[in-house]
Amino acid sequence: MKILVCDDDKEIVSAIEIYLRNEGYDVLKAYDGMEALNLVKVEEIHLILMDIMMPKMDGMRTTMKIREEKNIPIIMLSAKSEDYDKITGLNVGADDYITKPFNPLELIARVKSQLRRYVNLGSLEKKTGIFQTGGLLVDDEQKTVEVDGNAVAVTPIEYGILKLLTEHAGRVFSMDQIYEAVWKEPAYNPENTVAVHIRRIREKIEINPKNPKYLKVVWGIGYKIEKI
Repeated sequence: MKILVCDDDKEIVSAIEIYLRNEGYDVLKAYDGMEALNLVKVEEIHLILMDIMMPKMDGMRTTMKIREEKNIPIIMLSAKSEDYDKITGLNVGADDYITKPFNPLELIARVKSQLRRYVNLGSLEKKTGIFQTGGLLVDDEQKTVEVDGNAVAVTPIEYGILKLLTEHAGRVFSMDQIYEAVWKEPAYNPENTVAVHIRRIREKIEINPKNPKYLKVVWGIGYKIEKI
């Protein structure tokens, strides 16, 4: 397994490298977001440990760029402990969050947990084309949607939105990202168009559309399917 460690503090990177190599992992190192992006493009990486505060490109923006193309597990590292930073990191696409200074045993445990999920569940989804969170299931081979075992009739656009969000459950997509991914054209003031489809999807998959279980709004950012 190959792990990328990205932090502008070289001593921290060296320490993490020792912990990971002792567990048998291969380690790649980067000291800012731009270096990390370049390595992701050319290397097969199975997990990323990403610092938040870095020069050139911080961890938040780097994570968002990686999430445009890759579903690699990302664990955020930060000296900040405020809930806002943790929530923001998870909302832009991180899978987990560790506050510095951290216990090396906790770090390794979280790395192993994310790798198990990525290798086992991730490979299963790729093979079957089935994406599920809680009782919501999207079958991309059959192009069908079910909630709690009951078929849900959706339009092709609604299906496209559901597939995008359910395949990446827990990740927040902006309206521009949703529009460009589903409509396959540049977004130009897509708010009303996307919002209408989101409302219709909620009416079909939620027991109470005004208090949704699955399709959530993240105010000021966009929408996500809750990871359950």
